[in-house]
Amino acid sequence: MRIGIPKERLPGEQRVGLTPAGVGLLVKDGHQCFVESSSGEAAGFSDYDYERMGGTIIASGSELYARSSLILKVLRPTTEEITWMSDGQTLMCFLGLMAMPEEDVEALQTRKITAIAYEMISKDGREFPILKTMSEVAGRMAPYIAGTLLMRGNGGRGVLLSGVPGVSAGEVVILGGGVLGLNAARAFVGVGAKVFILSRSLERLRYLDEYFKGRITTMIDHDFNVAYTTRFADVVIGAVRRPGKRAPVVITREMLRTMRKGSVIIDFAIDHGGCAETSCSTTFDNPTYIEEDIVHYCVPNVPGAVPRTSTHAFNNAAWSYIRHVASMGPASAVAQNNALRIGMTMRSGELLESQPVASWQ
Repeated sequence: MRIGIPKERLPGEQRVGLTPAGVGLLVKDGHQCFVESSSGEAAGFSDYDYERMGGTIIASGSELYARSSLILKVLRPTTEEITWMSDGQTLMCFLGLMAMPEEDVEALQTRKITAIAYEMISKDGREFPILKTMSEVAGRMAPYIAGTLLMRGNGGRGVLLSGVPGVSAGEVVILGGGVLGLNAARAFVGVGAKVFILSRSLERLRYLDEYFKGRITTMIDHDFNVAYTTRFADVVIGAVRRPGKRAPVVITREMLRTMRKGSVIIDFAIDHGGCAETSCSTTFDNPTYIEEDIVHYCVPNVPGAVPRTSTHAFNNAAWSYIRHVASMGPASAVAQNNALRIGMTMRSGELLESQPVASWQ
């Protein structure tokens, strides 16, 4: 199979669709791998790294798309990239159809593209192994982001998350007890913050209480509990999602008006529409804005800020699925692999119905 790894073109995205090691394994399997020049530089992979593993460096994105039958990306293609795509190509990436412009979706349909969305790959509609790796990265980044935004010069309350002897630690409320929420809690506990986790699932809260051995406070996420905890929070982490659907809005503008001036909302659900009524997508160049006196951080695809770690992490999780599609072709691979079947969101231009998935935690 002819496999293309293009440069990522969405603003702020610095990951790359396949590591040089992955290219080497595919070439060893008998495939051709075309890599757009400098596509891996931000993640620490040079063109030479790819060439010595058997990859062919292509100077332009349009040529790479023209020569490839399978495209491996991190994020969805831009409008320009879609114009370069050929009829019947297969695309594997974090697609995010819910966030794509309607005209781009229609263009993919016109070109009869088959698309496998990494975020939807799942054996049972409950566990999402590739998305999980990115949730782990995002969760563990949360204290770094929050600590910076709480500094007075950035509009924050001037609170040190860990506190110091004689001064109370910062209070962090995490909405959602899934993989991202757990990893965020682990990281905040590690720096000494007071952590509250809200989840719909009592069973999940029992698990988290046992996991943290009582070092966090768990609460059911009824609206009144969300309203109560956000009033005193220094940091609110939005870690809720519904796979394949828009994230639920759990923080209202009225709640923001009761929060402490200069407190911080980090809305990791912005990739899926955002979980705060006031959330609007931002960028790494301009990551924050202030509304109702609350600092909002709503950068999609936060793991892109640490592209080397993130590229290795998602490649580790995605590799078996990539190899399966490359070796067998998308039709046979999907027929034999239920996780890929659930992950296929478009088949020869036809939008497929979402599979049953678990509700957010």
